[in-house]
Amino acid sequence: MTTRVSFALLTAILVSVGAAQESPTPTPSAPPEESPALSISPKESTTPPPAPEETPSSSPARSVRISFVPPPLEGTISLGIYDKNGKLVRVLHQEAKLNEFAIGADALITQWDGKNDDEEDLPAGKYRARGYLVGSLKIEDHGQSSGLAIENDAARNVKVRLVPNPLRNDRRSIVDIGVGFDSDGSYLKTNDDLPLVTVSEMPNLIRAGITRKSENAVDIWQDDGTTVRQFRISNLDQMMAFDCGEFELK
Repeated sequence: MTTRVSFALLTAILVSVGAAQESPTPTPSAPPEESPALSISPKESTTPPPAPEETPSSSPARSVRISFVPPPLEGTISLGIYDKNGKLVRVLHQEAKLNEFAIGADALITQWDGKNDDEEDLPAGKYRARGYLVGSLKIEDHGQSSGLAIENDAARNVKVRLVPNPLRNDRRSIVDIGVGFDSDGSYLKTNDDLPLVTVSEMPNLIRAGITRKSENAVDIWQDDGTTVRQFRISNLDQMMAFDCGEFELK
């Protein structure tokens, strides 16, 4: 009995020793991660960007300051720019009110940009500004008239004696007055085409004429191709001429 137990105990010890001597099963290791391939960026260009094209600079602004003392008469102002030959090159103001000018210490002030009425630059040189202050004229519409009047009686210009301007110490000026028209209607103008006062806003005129009615009044006829109308303008002596003097445009 003792021998059988000892043999069984010995067998158990040998089995446990043999199990302890077996090498453990190795744990499979994870495959090494592949390092990502390095991307090679293209070599930066060292060529400088093209320089921006230079645009030609516009011509410098040309501005002439014009100042004048207005005649002592209530009304509107028409002011023109004239070249050295006395030709009107720019209508600077037409039937303008006093508040349309800058007010200086002792004069009204305006600016001229050196351009003509077509917005074209004029050459450098001597120019003169002069104009008229137009008082309260009376304009009457006499309605339709015979076409014979405009054909037989109308003239290009009539002479009108103006009120003397005491600031100029001159005699009563005499000015040639005519009638002009455009797409906006008809107007009284000087012989050198400076507009003075609107007569009517009748569009599509094809001709117009003027005749003297009295020393201070004229009759105007205007034709739009279908109708001839007559207007009478009186108090024409209520106008004063003024001169801003000569200046140089550079």
